[in-house]
Amino acid sequence: MIRNISAGIDMGSSMTRIVVGEFFKGEKNPKIVGIGESETSGVKHGYVVNAEEAVLSVKNAVAMAEKSSGIKIKRAFVAVGGLSLRGELCNGSVIISKADGEVTNLDIQKALADCEENLNLNNKKIIQVFHISSRLDGKEVLGRLEGMRGTKLEVKAFFVTYSIQHLEDLIEIVAKAGVETIDVIASPVALGQIVLSSKQKIAGVALVNIGHHITSLSVFENGLPVFIHTFSIGGTDITNDIALGFKIPLPQAELLKQGNMAEDFSRKKLEEIIEARLSDIFELIENHLKKIKRSGLLPAGIIFVGGGANIEGLPELSKSILKLPASFGTTDFFGNAKTKLRDSSWFAALGLVISGRDNSYSEGSFRNLLKDLKNTIKSSIKQLMP
Repeated sequence: MIRNISAGIDMGSSMTRIVVGEFFKGEKNPKIVGIGESETSGVKHGYVVNAEEAVLSVKNAVAMAEKSSGIKIKRAFVAVGGLSLRGELCNGSVIISKADGEVTNLDIQKALADCEENLNLNNKKIIQVFHISSRLDGKEVLGRLEGMRGTKLEVKAFFVTYSIQHLEDLIEIVAKAGVETIDVIASPVALGQIVLSSKQKIAGVALVNIGHHITSLSVFENGLPVFIHTFSIGGTDITNDIALGFKIPLPQAELLKQGNMAEDFSRKKLEEIIEARLSDIFELIENHLKKIKRSGLLPAGIIFVGGGANIEGLPELSKSILKLPASFGTTDFFGNAKTKLRDSSWFAALGLVISGRDNSYSEGSFRNLLKDLKNTIKSSIKQLMP
């Protein structure tokens, strides 16, 4: 009997995590059959600095996941994050090719290709594309375009891009660990599948992932991502500030950050140190929300996830500075079951597994990515349909 297995690899700067799920007929969500994790070495800010150490990190996590699941992991979805992850909205247009003005799939492809030509890729690879909106002869079109009639088709698309070099390195690391990359998916998109509800993504919501070295901000509207940006500041910066402020070793500072207070430390001073660094993060978020004209205008507010977000009082401080509803990200994926996967540090890997359900975000395979890194959207046309 052929089993429908899906695995996701999330290689963060702190930990490498793998989740293995199995899909059963008639079930919406997979059953989690195995997990693995290993401390990440050789990776900083989302890019590889020591290939041998990075390979070992993935191998260790894979070995643990294989042992817990009893399944040999040969192929997996891989999350991409880090400082080179970006998102950009672009417009494109085309004159309808058929004499009777009927819109065809070829017209849509050409309009999306025109969008891509307007991008400044500069050593970046398009890893995901989302068709945001369409206009036919100046009027917005909702729903299916094919079969409608007009003269000029205009489309707006959101392109998620990543450094070609960093992408090559990441896929090669995973390959050397014995796993073939089925596809790469942006971490914020994978997270959104687990943390955000359809209502939140339609109304307008910001998802903030505070990691070890970096923080990512992504905005969703009308069910799709419309903004992604990454900052070189994360939970480690807060830990370092605490270590300097109290003149204590980093492991002890990390415990203080997580709320494990000792009697001989001033809680007021600790809160001041943490708030100062969080305020820096919130200022970056606010500046970018202003750039896209969403400051104070996201009805579903801000959702915080990631290992660096596990700080008491973070949502309250966010509300006071960003003037938006704020909360920690959770998931109803597990019902009432108790599991370590409820920690939001696992959500990206879990979201990758969900992607195996129908591969709804990425139609093209990255098997030949190292041989051919020519930017193209041809293999992604199916996902771009409105």
